[in-house]
Amino acid sequence: MATVYDVPPDMLIQRVAERLKEIDEIKPPEWAIFVKTGVHKERSPEQEDWWYLRTAAILRKVYINQPVGLERLRTAYGGRKRRGSEPPKFRKGSGSVIRKALQQLEKAELVKKTDKGRVVTPKGKALLDRIAAEIKKELEEEIPALAKY
Repeated sequence: MATVYDVPPDMLIQRVAERLKEIDEIKPPEWAIFVKTGVHKERSPEQEDWWYLRTAAILRKVYINQPVGLERLRTAYGGRKRRGSEPPKFRKGSGSVIRKALQQLEKAELVKKTDKGRVVTPKGKALLDRIAAEIKKELEEEIPALAKY
């Protein structure tokens, strides 16, 4: 059985985002079209479905690093803030975006809160592993040499 570790992250996140669009509990908030994803960004995201991509990426990160809290995720989605003539500094990502995404994943019962942070539920693990297995099967059909690994 293939897991999240066996497939390329970009392919997995894209497929999971497509599945998350079908779940009623996961919808971009009204303010999502105006917001930046952190103070280090100059503009808001250009992709229309960026909310689903970010939520899928957060779900994958929770799966890999569980238990994980909001601050660790903010650090993971942070970046370099350009400050003109001064040297750039690292800034954390938007806590509101990550918090709302985690709350929606909790409503969909893909993630749950524990005393040490958030962890993936069996339903969330099954979703990610099932999509990973589909991707691995497609990759093996395209490149038969991968079947050995």
